[in-house]
Amino acid sequence: MLPSRSLTILLLIPCVAVATLATSAQSIKPKIAADSLFGLDLKADRLVITQQRGPLAEFVFRDPKILRPFFANVHGPKGVRLTRNYPPIAGKDATDHDTMHPGIWLGFGDISGVDFWRNKGKIEHVRFLDAPVATREHVAFVTESKLLTPAEKPMATLIQRFSIEARPSGWLLIWDATFHADAQELVFGDQEELGFGARVATEITEKNKGTIVNSHGKKSAKETWGKPAAWCVYSGTKDGRTVGITLMASPKNFRESWWHNRDYGLFVANPFGRAAMRQGAKSEVLVKRGESMRLVFGAMLHVGAEHDPAREFEHFLKRTP
Repeated sequence: MLPSRSLTILLLIPCVAVATLATSAQSIKPKIAADSLFGLDLKADRLVITQQRGPLAEFVFRDPKILRPFFANVHGPKGVRLTRNYPPIAGKDATDHDTMHPGIWLGFGDISGVDFWRNKGKIEHVRFLDAPVATREHVAFVTESKLLTPAEKPMATLIQRFSIEARPSGWLLIWDATFHADAQELVFGDQEELGFGARVATEITEKNKGTIVNSHGKKSAKETWGKPAAWCVYSGTKDGRTVGITLMASPKNFRESWWHNRDYGLFVANPFGRAAMRQGAKSEVLVKRGESMRLVFGAMLHVGAEHDPAREFEHFLKRTP
């Protein structure tokens, strides 16, 4: 627990001009190796990622209602869908928070007073800095976005590096985000709704006999809510298989994450909400103008009882220098 009421991020990464790195939208074409396990189809609003047995995920970078990038309809390696349907299907899924919990996302309820979680502000996709590439066992791409106020005033530049890697029990998604405070200083507030989140498939929610376990062995949404942890796994049985998602937070983030976990299928790694998570005094995280802040998270998309979250977390650490 940090005793101070605020935390300043001190020049973690210099702000740099990124325009020269960009490839125009017209020339973007995914590159797919002949022996790749993955397929890539870049559309006007999303990158559709497939695997040998069917869909893997849709990286949606333009949506009329959800004003930030996200992964929707995420599947495990045997074609089992692991996130709630996007959009939710009435009568099959709970339809709450449909524009806030789309699949797997990075969202922030308060950056300098602007709410990007509830789609008041906009994280607007600008371009792919690196075209999507699929090698034998990896997918990778880099995007540039702009943080905009409700009045569309620029606040910051967001560079996000994504990779998906084949692992013995599934796919490892790494979400590496760097905020460049090039337009103004950024102040990250103190709420439950900030950080790296997922909404699991209806069939594996705790309400439907699924389980939540954190890296300290605490179980259930109630027992893990607000607690610090390196990772949490949300899992259950679907189509006769043990399946789930393990969210992981890099220890190189500015501090450990607390967890906003719910029995209806939501879980979020949140390093910001100290008071909201009942872990101390209200916190503000400041990124001064001209400075940057990097956040790295992982999502292990697993199928099979042999999944070992502690082992996968160790691999995640090796993959995120």
